[in-house]
Amino acid sequence: MSDYKSAGVDIDAGNDLVARIGPFAKKTRRTGADGSIGGFGGLFDLARAGFQDPILVAGTDGVGTKLLVAQETRRFDTVGVDLVAMCVNDLVVQGAEPLFFLDYYATSALDVDATAAVIEGIATGCVEAGCALIGGETAEMPGLYAPGEFDLAGFCVGAVERSALLPTDDITVGDVLLGLTSTGVHSNGFSLIRKVISDAGLGYGDPAPFDADVTLEDVLLPATRIYVKSCLRAARTGKIKGFTHITGGGLIENIPRVLPDGLGAEIDATAWPLPPLFRWLADAGSIADLELARTFNCGIGMVAIVAPEAVDEVEQVLTSNGETVYRIGKITAAGPEGRTQIRHMETAWHD
Repeated sequence: MSDYKSAGVDIDAGNDLVARIGPFAKKTRRTGADGSIGGFGGLFDLARAGFQDPILVAGTDGVGTKLLVAQETRRFDTVGVDLVAMCVNDLVVQGAEPLFFLDYYATSALDVDATAAVIEGIATGCVEAGCALIGGETAEMPGLYAPGEFDLAGFCVGAVERSALLPTDDITVGDVLLGLTSTGVHSNGFSLIRKVISDAGLGYGDPAPFDADVTLEDVLLPATRIYVKSCLRAARTGKIKGFTHITGGGLIENIPRVLPDGLGAEIDATAWPLPPLFRWLADAGSIADLELARTFNCGIGMVAIVAPEAVDEVEQVLTSNGETVYRIGKITAAGPEGRTQIRHMETAWHD
């Protein structure tokens, strides 16, 4: 006699998971979101959240092949935070306050402990970002995923008052780029990282070649930094012209995404220290400086664009809210070399 469990889908395990994650979701409740996990849809009340003339901003993202490192090392406590961070950091770039989050978790067969650890991380990220976890989907698909494999996707909706939408239309030559430090590689470039580590004959549990006191997994799996609260506080000063989240494409490709036509960015690589992990990846993988800068964040996870006269005030707000900030460059006219130029890499990024 056949049943769904014999085909690889365990409904009881799914029910156990819902019971486990309920308390995580409750921790994320905020004004405007008072529902519970388990219904067919999540609700959010914009009026109760205090918005007068809001524009909704939505985003979706995943964690990429960083998941393969988490699966191999059985360390699941940070990838849920990564998932939230990759979505909410994109929203705050437009000045939006993240309001609610939903996740999609797909796997071969449900491992309740591992899945609960991932979703607890999602809830942790939501608390840090100030948004509510109002729902999600967990799918068992034996045959589509190999045993032990899973994938994640996240969906976030935020809102910003129409008058506060970023970027502003007055970004101009001479504006200053403030770089906010990252917590490592965040969630981009792991296909290349995994290749470099494999080619070097190393495992994730091996001591890091640049720091024998930690393992490679210790430096690869810290959660992506969530910049929401610090950046929203800076935006509310009225002195921010734009933010850019440094994800895939690195510093080279992400800054131009918020710039008007005809403008570019000039960055000074000597303005901040390149973290040892990136230096080792470049050396071990024979990665050219330009490729490094267009693949990884190189230690800068978010960039703020401000007028020169506002730099001191914005720096003070960001640092008082926990950020480490460097003045990394300026807005220029776009030139024939491309819209983003990073100067002095050969000096700053090599011994």
